[in-house]
Amino acid sequence: MPKYIIEREIPGAGKLSSSDLQSISQKSCNVLNELGPAIQWVESYVVDDKVYCVYNAPSEDLIKEHARKGGFPANKISQVRAIIDPTTSEGSIR
Repeated sequence: MPKYIIEREIPGAGKLSSSDLQSISQKSCNVLNELGPAIQWVESYVVDDKVYCVYNAPSEDLIKEHARKGGFPANKISQVRAIIDPTTSEGSIR
């Protein structure tokens, strides 16, 4: 299944409280449950004014539908073409 990185511009994201992040996570999970098992949220990285999310999904359109239903911005959606890490230096590419 394709993996995507979603860039969400959310001013002040890095200052959101634990309660705010929990609420956002719950809303996202509720929408994911509606959409079914074809789309999976892997993890998200919260920085100062953005959130970077990693999703597995069959299409970019399904990610856009999740964002629309959840009321989340999806300013940029990029399909992951390869994953590298320190083991790549030894010839391992995922």
